[in-house]
Amino acid sequence: QVQLVESGGGSVQAGESLRLSCAASGGTFSRHAMGWFRQAPEKEREFVSAISWTGRSTFYAESVKGRFTISRDSANNTMYLQMNNLKPEDTAVYFCAAGVVGTTRSDVYDYWGQGTQVTVSS
Repeated sequence: QVQLVESGGGSVQAGESLRLSCAASGGTFSRHAMGWFRQAPEKEREFVSAISWTGRSTFYAESVKGRFTISRDSANNTMYLQMNNLKPEDTAVYFCAAGVVGTTRSDVYDYWGQGTQVTVSS
């Protein structure tokens, strides 16, 4: 059983940056692919980024390519999402997830965090 806890969310102005963290415990973090998803009010949860268990492969939604960077530190059981040049449309609750395969599909992930709010004002 893997427990995931996100942190690093907050309120920023457009153009600013935030770094989200996802701390894992209770399982073999290094053997899980990880992902970030987000959900804005009255919208469905959407894929943001994913990273393979080795860290060698990364995937991004088109809307965040070139602005967001996913990474993982297996020594510290933590995954990160560096978010630069934030836009108001990035406002959402951000969730981290762990699974066997890194994918854009949320139903493939086995474990989820509780989410952290990111608010970007113009």
